Amino acid sequence: MAPRLVLVGNPEEVHIGAHLHKAAQGMGVETEFSDVREAYASGWLARAQWKWGARRPAHLIPFSRRVVETCRRFKPTHLLCVGLAPVDESALREIGRMGIRRLNYLTDDPWNPAHRASWFLLSLPCYDEVFSTRTENLQDLRALGLREVSYLPFGYEPSIHFPERARSEQERRQYEADLLFFGGADTDRISWIRPLVREKLRLALYGGYWDRYPETRSCHRGHADPRALRLAVSGAKVVLGLVRRANRDGNSMRSFEIPAMGGCMLAEDTEEHRVIFGEEGKTVLYVRSPEQMVEQLRWLLENEGQRERLSAEAHRLITSIGHTYADRLRALLGFPGGSGQD
Repeated sequence: MAPRLVLVGNPEEVHIGAHLHKAAQGMGVETEFSDVREAYASGWLARAQWKWGARRPAHLIPFSRRVVETCRRFKPTHLLCVGLAPVDESALREIGRMGIRRLNYLTDDPWNPAHRASWFLLSLPCYDEVFSTRTENLQDLRALGLREVSYLPFGYEPSIHFPERARSEQERRQYEADLLFFGGADTDRISWIRPLVREKLRLALYGGYWDRYPETRSCHRGHADPRALRLAVSGAKVVLGLVRRANRDGNSMRSFEIPAMGGCMLAEDTEEHRVIFGEEGKTVLYVRSPEQMVEQLRWLLENEGQRERLSAEAHRLITSIGHTYADRLRALLGFPGGSGQD
C-alpha cells in the first residue's frame, strides 16, 4: 500500500516541516500539511497564556481536533509530527484507533526547561514511534513507556543548502568574514563568542538577540534568508558549529547545513559529531572550549590550503552519504534505504 501522510509542522522555508514536505512531494508521497502556527495566538495575551499556562498553546484543543478531522477525511497511513507538535493526547489516541501509524521526529528536547510542558510529555507515549535527533534523551523517552524510540539526526535540504558564490565584488565584500556563526544568542553561546570579539576578528553573527549584548552588537548582521546565508558561508573563512547544551544536542541543523553549503567548520566536540565527521582533521576540527576554539581558528586563518581541504572533504562526506531530509523521511516512513546513523 502506498503511504499517505499527514504532516504536522511549520511550512516556512527554513523549517524542518517544510523540508520534509518538499521531500514527500519529491518522493511522490501524497501529503496533507497541518500548519502548527494555527495553534498559537499572538500578542500579550498569548504570551501570558504561554508563560502561566504551562507552555500550552492557546489553540491546542481546536488545532488537535482539526488534525483528527484531517486524518479522518484524508485517510493517511502515517501521521508525522515534527518536534513539540501541538497535538494532544486525546487526538493521538483517536488517530491511533483509525489504524494510522503515529510518528514524531523529535527535534527538540522536551526536558529542556525552555520547552518542558506537561501536556506534551503526556502525549509522547501515544506515538507508535519517536525519532530523536539526540542520543542523550533516548533513555528518558524509553522510561516514559514509549513503544519504539530511535536516533535520527538532523539533515539538510539540497535545494537550499548548497555552495553559492557572490555575483559581484560588492556582494563578496558584503559577506566576507574571518568567522561566521548563525543561530540565536543563547546565554551559553555568549561565552564562546566573547573571546572572538576580543581577538578583533571580522566576526559575522546572524540570528536573533545578538544585538542585546554590547560586546556582540557591532557584529550582528540581522537575520539571513537562504541565499544570504549561502553567501555568508562562502564569504567566511571559517564557520562555527555549536550545539545547544540546554537541548542536550550532540548535533544540530547547522552540523549538516554548513558542510552542505561548503563551509570550513569548527565543530563543537560531541560524541555525535565524532560519529558523523570522523577523526580530528579529517573533515572538521573539533573544539571543546572557547580557548581551544581561538587556537584552532588562528591556525585555520593562517592555513588557507587546509581550510579548502576540510571544506571540500566535509562537503563530499555530507552530500554523498544520505543526509538529506528525503533520506530522513525514508527512515521515518520505513522505506528501504532510509538513512539515520550513517
